[in-house]
Amino acid sequence: MADAVDVVIVASAFGMDAVRTGGHLKWADASRQAGAAAFEVRRELFADEADAAPQALSALGKSIVELGLWSVYSTPASLYTSDGHLDADALRLALDEATALGARFVKLQLGGFASEANGAAIADHLCSANPRLVVENGQLAEGGSLAQFVGLFDALAREGRAGVLGMTFDIGNWAWRNVAPLDAAGLLAAHVEYIHCKTTVGEGARRFPAAPAAGDTKFAAVLDKLPRHVPRGIEFPFDANRIDEDAAHYVAWLAAA
Repeated sequence: MADAVDVVIVASAFGMDAVRTGGHLKWADASRQAGAAAFEVRRELFADEADAAPQALSALGKSIVELGLWSVYSTPASLYTSDGHLDADALRLALDEATALGARFVKLQLGGFASEANGAAIADHLCSANPRLVVENGQLAEGGSLAQFVGLFDALAREGRAGVLGMTFDIGNWAWRNVAPLDAAGLLAAHVEYIHCKTTVGEGARRFPAAPAAGDTKFAAVLDKLPRHVPRGIEFPFDANRIDEDAAHYVAWLAAA
C-alpha cells in the first residue's frame, strides 16, 4: 500500500451556508474529527469582512493549530488583472491575510495572465512571506485555460524565476474548459503542489462538483499522473444528511488512493 498523504478538507465541502452561519472554526473541528491533516479557509465564505481583519485571522489560525491541523488560505482574488498585468495589490493583501492566519499555502486564481509573468516582482513580494503561493485553474476562460498555465510556467522559466510559485491542480475544474484532466496533468505535473479533488456531473451551465466514485478509473489515472507527496483537498460537497460519516470516509479513501 502506498504511503498516506495529507488530506485537506476545503471549507465549502461542508456547504457554503453552513460555513457562513457556523463559522470556519466549527468546520475545522469537524475536519479534525474526520481525520484530515489540514483545513482550507475560504475568504468568500466569511460572514463579515471583519472576519478578514488581522486579529480575527490570527485567532482563527491559532485555534486551527490547536486542533492539530495546518491551514490553506484561499481567496477568489486573481494574481493577474484582465489586461495581463501582475495585480500587486491583490497579491500583497492575500499574503498579508494568509500570514496572519499562519497558512502553509495561499491560493489565488490565475486571472488574465497573457505572456509576461513578472516573476521578479512576485519574488520580491514573497521574500518576507511564509505561505507558499499557488495559483489554481478556475472554471472560467480567464484563468482556466491550459495554454495559460503552460505559458505561465514557461514565462517564469524564461525570466529565471522557475519555482517562484506553484500550482493548485483542480481536477474537476478542467471540465468547465472542456480539457481532459489527464492531458493537463501530463503537461503541468512538475508544478503541482496541491490538488483539489473532485469530479463533475451534468453539462454546461448545469454542471456541478461531485465526489469521485470509488471505481472511477479516469480520476485514479489523473492522481497517478500527479505528484504523490502533495496534499489532496476535498472540494466536493458532503451529503448533508451524513456529513461526519462522509467526511471521515473520503479522508481515509483519499489519503490512501
